[in-house]
Amino acid sequence: MNKSFSNLKRKRNKIPGFVKQALQKRKLEKEFKLRPAYQQNDYVGWINDAKKQETKNKRLKQMLDELEKGGVYMKMNHPASAKN
Repeated sequence: MNKSFSNLKRKRNKIPGFVKQALQKRKLEKEFKLRPAYQQNDYVGWINDAKKQETKNKRLKQMLDELEKGGVYMKMNHPASAKN
């Protein structure tokens, strides 16, 4: 994560290995790192907060799909990340 996390007002979430691996496998590390720090942190926290692995996997897939598509963050329109 190369965005500044110094302005985050909430706990910084550590990226688990399975999320890093999924980003690498789908070649989405760059798209992830281009997102604002709060989005990177929120995605990771949201995935980690799931109690069941099935839910973690579902949330991870949503994040990866949104990064791949661009223009979407947590099912909301996000024009700043739209791909040309």
